Amino acid sequence: MTSTRTTATRHRALLGSGAVLLLAATAACTSVDGGGGSTSETSGGSALETLQDRGTITVGFAGEAPYSYEDGGELTGATVALHREIFAELGIDTVEGVNTEFGSLIPGLTANRFDAVSAGMSILPDRCAQAAFSEPEFMYTTAFMTPEGNPDGLTDMQSAADAGITLATMTGAIEGDYARQLGIDNLEVGTPQDGLDAVVAGRADAFALTGISLNHLADSTDAPVEVTESFVAEIDGVPQIGAGGTVFRTSDTDLLEAYNEKLAEIVADEDRYLDIVGEFGFTAAERPVEGLTTEKLCEGDLDALATELAPELGSDS
Repeated sequence: MTSTRTTATRHRALLGSGAVLLLAATAACTSVDGGGGSTSETSGGSALETLQDRGTITVGFAGEAPYSYEDGGELTGATVALHREIFAELGIDTVEGVNTEFGSLIPGLTANRFDAVSAGMSILPDRCAQAAFSEPEFMYTTAFMTPEGNPDGLTDMQSAADAGITLATMTGAIEGDYARQLGIDNLEVGTPQDGLDAVVAGRADAFALTGISLNHLADSTDAPVEVTESFVAEIDGVPQIGAGGTVFRTSDTDLLEAYNEKLAEIVADEDRYLDIVGEFGFTAAERPVEGLTTEKLCEGDLDALATELAPELGSDS
């Protein structure tokens, strides 16, 4: 197994001609128990007050390390660590998880199966129409997991389209949208492990996901796979800048506002941010740059966003 990693700095150079750094991706996570359930719709109080009274918040996961996952029965990951820090400051000491497929996270949230989605989920316009996202928590790059030797010579999404490969992506993930827009044959899988298995079995030529997730997955297996350098997806010449956040119901405005206030303090302090998420492989490259907001990501004008954030991203555009 080989894992090719990219060393990123705060001012990141573009990873390809004309590309502005960092892309939208998904991330999901796993669970602890199958129970859960929301309280905000049934208590009569505000969501924040209800959770503070209960002392517990139930979050939805879908199985992607190192964001949120189960390790030996323990709920862990960078997103979980961030949530434990923030919710504890809000007077909610316990974070519990409910396992579900990635594509069922927002439906499960709106159906009150849990109180928030803890998956580092990409902030996208269609998702913003269904639920309320926190401010960005992580920025993303993407990569491919391929058989050893990268036989198709994959470097970015366009190279996958040119090679005529079958690309595995997680159901509901942004990489699947890229594949469809570029006409790439797409095999949807339920979990990162399913994506690895599809590559090993030859059912897919590569598996696309966030680079940090694929490197973590590759490090945990002896399968004959490797991970490409991370890259920026471009669709019609537009770099797909993106970030993930925690998802709340649109009615839970008090909870969202309180969460964002604490999150802003953490993201503004690089040392504190890395103290919380660094042990899971996250670096300053994943810390959201100044000026990147959920409002702008929900608007979906990535061309304008790339131009606006060029100085922060180390771009000349």
